[in-house]
Amino acid sequence: MSMHPQPIEPVPAETSRVARAAFPGGNPYLSLRDELGTVFTDDDFASLYPRKGRPAEVPWRLALVTVFQFAEGLSDGRTAEGVRERIDWKYALGLALDDPGFDASVLCESRARLLAGSAELRLLGALLARCRERGWIKVRGRQRTDSTHVLARVDASNRLECVVEAVRHALDRVAVAAPAWLASRARPGWPDLYGRRAYAVRDPASQEGRRELATQVGEDGLALLEAAAGPSVPGSLRDLPALEALRRIWIQQFDRDDGGLRWRTESDSLPPAPP
Repeated sequence: MSMHPQPIEPVPAETSRVARAAFPGGNPYLSLRDELGTVFTDDDFASLYPRKGRPAEVPWRLALVTVFQFAEGLSDGRTAEGVRERIDWKYALGLALDDPGFDASVLCESRARLLAGSAELRLLGALLARCRERGWIKVRGRQRTDSTHVLARVDASNRLECVVEAVRHALDRVAVAAPAWLASRARPGWPDLYGRRAYAVRDPASQEGRRELATQVGEDGLALLEAAAGPSVPGSLRDLPALEALRRIWIQQFDRDDGGLRWRTESDSLPPAPP
């Protein structure tokens, strides 16, 4: 992908009108745009992109969206939905109301580009610099400037969404292939947790809560895999691709610990996705 810096246009008039009407009492994202502008510019990331090739999504928007994503604890899927649906985000990003946004994979590619170019510090560095200019934080104050923390938190949300979606998809496929078999083995909480697309399941706010959810999902997935490996499993499930995908994801994301299942943490060396 290539990048050619473009001048930043003002917020579209219709987006501004609707946003002001929707948030008459104010909104953090509207205030951010009004007070700090776009925070980033394309020139901040020009060194990370070649001059030739298919045009990339606007880099300053991707950087700002990544900050929004971290602030709200969202996965890539939910963040992409937010760009498409949220008026306050469209205002902060200077997008028209009918702008379709971008695919969630673009966010992952953007983070990889930042890390590969050792440019992750630019995420919070520019934001903190603007806040210091306004006198909102002290020059020698204690602010967390480690942008790798931002990227790691986002990656953790994506991993959690991945495992929830893997179980949901497997249950959907099993329900079609062997509904009676699944009904006799389904756990009581499965419809509530896996009845919706994974990006609709809000991450717990705390690290402990996220770990507990990951453990629950891991046990649910393992229970489904063990049942599908049993002697009485219907033949229609033996080579079901969704179950094979679930097994491979579980090898990557979980580890056996004292006979139980343990969610691999950021400090672990995660193995590559199985082929």
